[in-house]
Amino acid sequence: LPRMSSCLPNLATVAPSHGLRALFILTTSFVFFAAVMFYWRTGEDAEGQVYSLPTQSRCAQFLPSPPSAIAGGPPPPPGDVFFVETSERANPSYLFTCSVESAARTHPGTRVVVLMKGLANGNASLPNHWAFSMLSCFPNVEIQPLDLPELFSGMPLAKWYLQSEHQKEPYFLPVLSDACRIAIMWKFGGIYLDTDFIVLRNLKNLTNALGIECKYLLNGAFLSFKPKHKFMELCMQDFVDNYNGLIWGHQGPQLLTRVFKKWCSISNVQDNMSCKGVRALSPEAFYPICWENWNKLFDTISSSELHELLKNTYAVHVWNKLSHGTRLEITSQALLAQLYSQFCPATCAKMKKDS
Repeated sequence: LPRMSSCLPNLATVAPSHGLRALFILTTSFVFFAAVMFYWRTGEDAEGQVYSLPTQSRCAQFLPSPPSAIAGGPPPPPGDVFFVETSERANPSYLFTCSVESAARTHPGTRVVVLMKGLANGNASLPNHWAFSMLSCFPNVEIQPLDLPELFSGMPLAKWYLQSEHQKEPYFLPVLSDACRIAIMWKFGGIYLDTDFIVLRNLKNLTNALGIECKYLLNGAFLSFKPKHKFMELCMQDFVDNYNGLIWGHQGPQLLTRVFKKWCSISNVQDNMSCKGVRALSPEAFYPICWENWNKLFDTISSSELHELLKNTYAVHVWNKLSHGTRLEITSQALLAQLYSQFCPATCAKMKKDS
């Protein structure tokens, strides 16, 4: 470029003696110089957008059919969808990623917030893991650090959390998760889901509701409440007053069942029971496969049978504590494989590529 610009004055001095020929050469050289400068500057501008191009390419790879809001549709009801990881893990599993992806796809106009304790180390960027790269393609997914002291601040749960002896209990992480979901529902409201759900449909029409898992025991793997709801306040108080970290489920399903029975002044929970504005949904809504039958998730099932089984189901709980060690053939017609394929296709594609 410097050599080209130094030639321009010489051409200008020759122009009077050579007339039109010199003028033609001068004009051609100027146009060529301008064109080079244009492409040079365009290249500089492109350097400033270098990060956007890989993102588009990556998202196209992970998301064969990205989520989109329905044009002209009504705005979704207020409230976010929350997922929580209370361990230090920062490498989401296939099921974890599928849970978030399926929620993002079924709630395109709603924030899906993933809170992870393993990110609360002051790092400004997410770990280099395929799940974070894929989930960042969804405009409604936000992955944030889980700040437990801040979450429990001003609640009855704060004093419990600060007692370090609880961390030595055998079920501390599940109990901590139980505490987090209650706190989130009371403080922010919205929808809480465990990270072993596959979401089949939008949940925003469910308010002040939770599900019966089986045998009339309520489960907190799904919760949907308005903020500062009295039922959640009573759950927090029961958590502290009747605390026992040595019994599995005492701070979770058993707590919710205890509080609901008191709330409704009943001795047994009934399907689709509504009481004082809180509703206990039947097992088919979120637990169509009871924990005792978790292995059915890996059984082959026809599409018609699957449709019939899940016709009244909002999301399927996969019982990861029991099922995580079982190998899934992702290309099979197993019930769980079909759910991956239909409701979290990007995660499913990654599983196929890795298998």
